[in-house]
Amino acid sequence: MAVFIDTGVFVAGRNKSDVNHARAKQLLRSALSGEFGRIFTSDYIVDESVTLALVRTRNLQVAVNVGRFIIDSPRIEKLVITRDEFNEAWNKFQKLGRKFLSFTDCTSLVSAEKHGISRIMSFDSHFDGLVERIH
Repeated sequence: MAVFIDTGVFVAGRNKSDVNHARAKQLLRSALSGEFGRIFTSDYIVDESVTLALVRTRNLQVAVNVGRFIIDSPRIEKLVITRDEFNEAWNKFQKLGRKFLSFTDCTSLVSAEKHGISRIMSFDSHFDGLVERIH
């Protein structure tokens, strides 16, 4: 049993003014306690989370806190997107782009598939129908 955590959950969990803050904190607490099994994310999600936190809050400390939360957690396994996964994600992006999936979303789907992860923790409904979404 495992779950892949998406950007919005990490950002909302560290940003008190985010509409999903309370739910994100609850989901992250549950994940870190082992409720969903192993926890995964990717280097692309770290990048996107730190950047999104900075853009949304205009506060460097919040962005650093988001990054430190992910990077420093021994429970969150950080997957590195390989060249093959990148290429597969690019193909998926071109095919699924009309669903408004970002390229990073496509890397998450490919990485989750490669590692046998069938659930994504995300507030983004565009994952619906592609993978089981915990929100």
